[in-house]
Amino acid sequence: MTDFGIVTDSGTIRFERLLPGPIERLWAFLTEAEQRRTWLAAGPMQLWVGGRVELHFRHADLSPLTRAKAEATPPIVMIGRVTCCEPPRRLAYTWAEATGAESEVTFELSDAGDRVRLVLTHRRLDTADLLIDVAGGWHTHLRILADRLAGRDPAPFQPECTEIETVYRRRFAAA
Repeated sequence: MTDFGIVTDSGTIRFERLLPGPIERLWAFLTEAEQRRTWLAAGPMQLWVGGRVELHFRHADLSPLTRAKAEATPPIVMIGRVTCCEPPRRLAYTWAEATGAESEVTFELSDAGDRVRLVLTHRRLDTADLLIDVAGGWHTHLRILADRLAGRDPAPFQPECTEIETVYRRRFAAA
């Protein structure tokens, strides 16, 4: 297992992480707005197929170490629909992109001893730039999730995301 996401098919990237359990705790970090806002985005999520997903992104709020808070700036809002909900093992929803394209993200959870294996797959990423952007974003968000689950304050989102996108651009160009 590597920290870097891998391209498994055209327009598809997959991440795998071993995270502190139990599985129900990780499920809560994926589905409950108050938990999810600490590593990804706040917002309501209707946990049934066809249910509405609202993600309210405020990257500056993900770390207490961020210097400039974006309190006056409205969040970036992403709206999607749940396509699969099998608590506490599998969650998938559409991910509406700013370009108007709609991709899909899937989270799969399985027990791995005293830890939980998380497999995150993001499909239908239709351009190389979008694939790199999504890879850098998920890579950084998953690091923040690991920190939160371990009880650590995460480093700020934006500097790491910018740096890791550069790494993904080189990795994908070499492939």
